[in-house]
Amino acid sequence: MNAIRTIFLYQLRDLARSKWLAAYGLFFFIASEGLLRYGGGDVRAMVSLSTIVLFVVPLVTAVYGTVYLYNSREFTELLLAQPVRRGQLYAGLYSGITLALSLGAIAGIAVPFIVHRAVLDASVRAMLLTLLGATAALTFVFTGLALLIAIRCEDRMRGLGAAIAIWLALALVYDGLVLVAVATFGDYPLERAMLGAMLLNPVDLARTLLLMQLDSSALMGYTGAVFQRFFAGTGAVIAAVALTVWIAIPALAGARAFRRKDF
Repeated sequence: MNAIRTIFLYQLRDLARSKWLAAYGLFFFIASEGLLRYGGGDVRAMVSLSTIVLFVVPLVTAVYGTVYLYNSREFTELLLAQPVRRGQLYAGLYSGITLALSLGAIAGIAVPFIVHRAVLDASVRAMLLTLLGATAALTFVFTGLALLIAIRCEDRMRGLGAAIAIWLALALVYDGLVLVAVATFGDYPLERAMLGAMLLNPVDLARTLLLMQLDSSALMGYTGAVFQRFFAGTGAVIAAVALTVWIAIPALAGARAFRRKDF
């Protein structure tokens, strides 16, 4: 545990000095401030900010996590020459990157709401907490995917391309494929199949959680609307559990690949 804590604290200090992390937090601060001032109210600002989070957080996390591990390869090899277990090193790297990126985004989002005293409204506060939780969850999911890609793929450009491809597939292409499937097989009962498909997409799970909290059924998309109809009352719990599984699987797969990798 001492080794994990040492590596974790080093990661935090290293990332805290990063201009990219500062720009990441500043981007969300400017977006939140602008939407609160000109977005037409706290709830509308939250809906717009949710769309930004679902698009930007997976992209930045996937790209940054992949590039960071490639750039720190010599540092990683140096630590492996020390009496440090591979599991401890991976845990320190993973936790440091995820916490730094999560705190950067969360601070950028939350500070404007605190300054504008929007959090004094209980409903807005609940929506904000859900948004911050989804931000952190997506950061953990895509950091795990990024590290898994960087560990398994030796070539930097191929690894970066794979990270962007995964983001495109989960954040953009997925919804298009769902619509194509619905249009093609509309005469068949697709509800249960679409529920299963949604559980395979962490971005869609986060979107459903957010929009259920925001009570914006019209913005959920096909799978989100079906999910709400089937699991009214317990949908948020089921989506949160599924998102937790999505956090665990890439992280555990990355740890297993890191232990087996020949550096």
